[in-house]
Amino acid sequence: MILLLLLSSFIIYAPTVYQTVKKTIIAIHEPIQREVSEKRMQEVVFEEKDPISFLLMGVDEREGDRGRSDSLIVITVNPNSQSLKMVSIPRDTRTEIIGKGFEDKINHAFAFGGIEMVLTTVEHFLDIPIDYFIKVNMESFKDIVDVLGGVTVNNPFAFESDGIAFGEGEIVLDGEQALSFARMRYDDPRGDFGRQDRQKQIIGSIMDKGAGISSIVHFKEILQTIGNNVTTNLTFEEMYDIQKNYKKSRHNLETLALAGEGTMINQIYYYIVSEDDKEIVIGTLKEHLEIQSE
Repeated sequence: MILLLLLSSFIIYAPTVYQTVKKTIIAIHEPIQREVSEKRMQEVVFEEKDPISFLLMGVDEREGDRGRSDSLIVITVNPNSQSLKMVSIPRDTRTEIIGKGFEDKINHAFAFGGIEMVLTTVEHFLDIPIDYFIKVNMESFKDIVDVLGGVTVNNPFAFESDGIAFGEGEIVLDGEQALSFARMRYDDPRGDFGRQDRQKQIIGSIMDKGAGISSIVHFKEILQTIGNNVTTNLTFEEMYDIQKNYKKSRHNLETLALAGEGTMINQIYYYIVSEDDKEIVIGTLKEHLEIQSE
């Protein structure tokens, strides 16, 4: 959604940079083999305002290593109710890795089989179609924040992480601080759920700034950062249509939580999601996507 808002802001407010934006989107486009999710009965029609879903992947990519997905966030968008639902899947969640035939941490799916395996695994886990993915190199996250001039968040309690002190209350973070703020979880009494709330705050702040006309001033730096660190199966035409038909949905964002508990299996830590809570989340997402439950 950050990506869509940044790029669509340029398309709408700065037609003079239209070709530059288009070139960036073409450069970051990464097609996948399937045209439509197996969990879709028919293709999405933007003009009819069909609800859609995104998988946001923050990937820790290292030289000589495909890396692992550090963050997996599913967002569903319903333009009819003008709302978004967001659920973060804890990285240590134990689930079946589709295509491998065994259970493991969900964030290992990317290392095993890349984006395609992550998509099918997440779809199986949540029993909903994932229409689009946006993959971001986590280290570049701080560059996007810096280009936008920082983000403002409301920190519920003071803590220190990576040598950075975060005070309680409203604080302004630069890119490095925002990355550390989003990743901290061990000193949070709410664990992954507290981490998810902090991620939501940062995403919301970037969305607001990215949607503003002021971001146009830095369009060259933003486009360069996106071009170097982001890939997506969205095309330029799809982004334009989504911006035109779905943009009002960003003002109503609800976060869902996958409750569960940690456990050790064969001396490895896993997060086991509660089946009852999972079914509630799945039901909410299906209703939001206007999909009938079987």
